Amino acid sequence: MHNKTLAEIARDLEAKNYSSVEVTQHFLDRIKNLDAKFNSFITVTADHALAQAQAADAARAEGKAGPLTGVPIAQKDIFCTQGIKTSCGSKMLDNFISPYDATVVKKFNNAGCVMLGKTNMDEFAMGSSNENSFYGPVVNPWQENTVPGGSSGGSAAAVAARLTPGATGTDTGGSIRQPAALCGITGLKPTYGRVSRYGMVAFASSLDQGGPMTQTAEDAALMLNVMAGFDERDSTSLDVDTPDFTATLNKDLKGMTIGLPKEFFDERLSPEMAKQIDAVKNELTKLGINFKEISLQATALSIPAYYIIAPAECSSNLSRFDGVRFGHRCENPKSLKDLYERSRAEGFGTEVKRRIMIGTYALSAGYYDAYYLKALKIRRLIHNDFENAFTEVDAILGPTTPTPAFKIGEKSDDPISLYLSDIYTTAVNLAGLPGISIPCGQINNLPVGCQLIGPRLQEARLLNIAHQLQQHTDWHKQAPQIEAN
Repeated sequence: MHNKTLAEIARDLEAKNYSSVEVTQHFLDRIKNLDAKFNSFITVTADHALAQAQAADAARAEGKAGPLTGVPIAQKDIFCTQGIKTSCGSKMLDNFISPYDATVVKKFNNAGCVMLGKTNMDEFAMGSSNENSFYGPVVNPWQENTVPGGSSGGSAAAVAARLTPGATGTDTGGSIRQPAALCGITGLKPTYGRVSRYGMVAFASSLDQGGPMTQTAEDAALMLNVMAGFDERDSTSLDVDTPDFTATLNKDLKGMTIGLPKEFFDERLSPEMAKQIDAVKNELTKLGINFKEISLQATALSIPAYYIIAPAECSSNLSRFDGVRFGHRCENPKSLKDLYERSRAEGFGTEVKRRIMIGTYALSAGYYDAYYLKALKIRRLIHNDFENAFTEVDAILGPTTPTPAFKIGEKSDDPISLYLSDIYTTAVNLAGLPGISIPCGQINNLPVGCQLIGPRLQEARLLNIAHQLQQHTDWHKQAPQIEAN
């Protein structure tokens, strides 16, 4: 049962092959038996999940079921959940019980989905390896000495290990796509503003975007149908029509042109990874797609621009965690200043402190123009590069990551090397565009992914290409060997 895709489980529930309670209990048992070695969940909500499953079965019996009624999923622990801990992987929020649901959580509840629990993550979504969690690192199910990627590493590992058929993630600079690639699953980062950020604890407000993490593009389309839509409570939410993302999955690809940025295929890309991308190109060519070399010159500056803009916004967003209103509070503060200093020093981890300091410096008087303003100008150049490219091509193809998963602890003392893990993903966030990572083979028995980037609001196009590719390949069907439940 756990090897079925989210779409297959939905069809089985519709056919009454089993009940929501049965499939939910199956996944809960699997989490209980297996997750101790993966650490992909921070909180498992067994009683809550079974109550939701019973309600889903009742709704189905009354003929009130929707496409995903009774289907179990997991939520990244950055989405607020009423009455359930929302920690963001941080000691700062280890005692925080949210008084309300995030819009994304509410939408899944209204769709009749079952929440199995809250997944582990890099603290406040800051990291590329999921080693920065207060609750310990997440382990990649493919090789237990490797990282799953981050910050949505818990969601990626849980889907890869078949502990859940789908999970939510958030993507600020690649935090859905990069772990999806390293764990051999599908991860979609929608257009900025396509999915509401209300109740999603902010890291970098102009970059953060929630999205689905699943086995297949079809599953991602089903989840995005629930997640997407205008939300008046989010000032950055786009008031645009939301299509049925499953409607065009089987559309013919003939005549479509995909761009190959020469900057993505330089000496930084390993020969092994280049070979995997060539295999994808060959398969897409068979489906009638044409390829064209393009240039995205400004994307070479995406990492330095991102690591000014994101920390600057994080230093502002995280200023609210002061030990006064909610979150961790130091014991016996001697003064208000002592309360602020010790609560933040004790509550935040090393990487979060590093980024707060970088961001505060970049925004400080005398350095704003030299760093932050210049980064914003580079961001506009990156945006313009993509806009120009999409006058010539329908989508862009490249690697998601430069390498497969690296060993746990391998880059812990080298933050710059970790930041470069996002070399192919950050530009998409800076431009506010949709991007999807899908499996495209293995290197040294570890999965790798390719990335498709589309024009603004063209998630359906990316899902169409990804789905058609998955209909003719089996890369997405490969799963880590885990002892059966």
